[in-house]
Amino acid sequence: MSTLARLIFNDGTVFTGKFFTNPKSVSGEVVFHTGMTGYQEVLTDPSYKGQMVLMTYPMIGNYGISESEAESRALFLSAFLVKEYVDFYSHFRSKMTLKAYMELHGIPGAEGFDTRAITRYVREKGATVALLTASDEPLSNLIAQVRHLPSMQGCELASSVSIDQPYVWKKPETILFKVAVIDCGVKKSILEFLTAQGCYCTVYPYTVTADELQAYDGLFLSNGPGDPEPLKEMVNLVRSFVGKKPIFGICLGHQILAQALGAKTYKLPFGHHGANHPVKNLITQKIEITSQNHGFAVDEKTLPSDVKVTHRNLNDHTIEGIAHAHHPVFSVQYHPESAPGPHDSLYLFNEFIDMMRRV
Repeated sequence: MSTLARLIFNDGTVFTGKFFTNPKSVSGEVVFHTGMTGYQEVLTDPSYKGQMVLMTYPMIGNYGISESEAESRALFLSAFLVKEYVDFYSHFRSKMTLKAYMELHGIPGAEGFDTRAITRYVREKGATVALLTASDEPLSNLIAQVRHLPSMQGCELASSVSIDQPYVWKKPETILFKVAVIDCGVKKSILEFLTAQGCYCTVYPYTVTADELQAYDGLFLSNGPGDPEPLKEMVNLVRSFVGKKPIFGICLGHQILAQALGAKTYKLPFGHHGANHPVKNLITQKIEITSQNHGFAVDEKTLPSDVKVTHRNLNDHTIEGIAHAHHPVFSVQYHPESAPGPHDSLYLFNEFIDMMRRV
């Protein structure tokens, strides 16, 4: 028999479902993901650290779990919320059910929620921290617990997903450039695409020092979770290399680069989470369908005059890409490796290669 699951927000709003994994009480910021597929990539994206992910697509679990689709070494999200969990998967590469995979990693999953209602709630109220619980304590006690939970704003989470020691990724057939990847929550597909372009990648913790980076042809700033504002040491590190080495940042790396160039960031009402966000490339005038996962954005009013906006979100017109007018540095807010998602933005890896080649 399934255990009742209650999702409780700090204003007293409660949504009910049932656990399809072992029941567990957890907290996290509730965000909704609009992708129709790609739930394993979502589960293994370190950028979801500290968040409970609600899938808007109604049936999840259909194609099971494949070893090749994992984007990182673990599951970093707090919980997974769906409308209907499917326990009988069908895919030639699948090795286990979604339930078994989540229980293996100790992450709770719950189904039976009115996911449309929760999505509307988050859109209207903003992404806020909530409690998912099987507890039968009085609701007033549980609401009091939620009200004491910390907000995502000001929360530094890169330290909880970054590696402890550097490691070398796969050696490309032909080495064109040596790239240092600063890991704030890097995904496997990013490293694979860099390698495919001839980059010999060494992955470093986010606490890497300037001396360790001197020998590389370029720096890549990865995606990651949390608020970029507390990462002041990394911002200072990146600032010290502006104009000295080609730099390419994505997601959290984009926000860190923007701060290194003098801009500020702010928290979005409910963020961008999905594999279908339209972005306009202001240089080519083309529209890209992009994969995104972030809750913060760069404040356009604070951009220095020598930093130009290169990409813009067509849903809310926020900044999706920047480039320096004089130095070989650029970044995008979305995930160009698109795991999951379309491959409209893979050209950005080529632009990074071309930038290192010119320098």
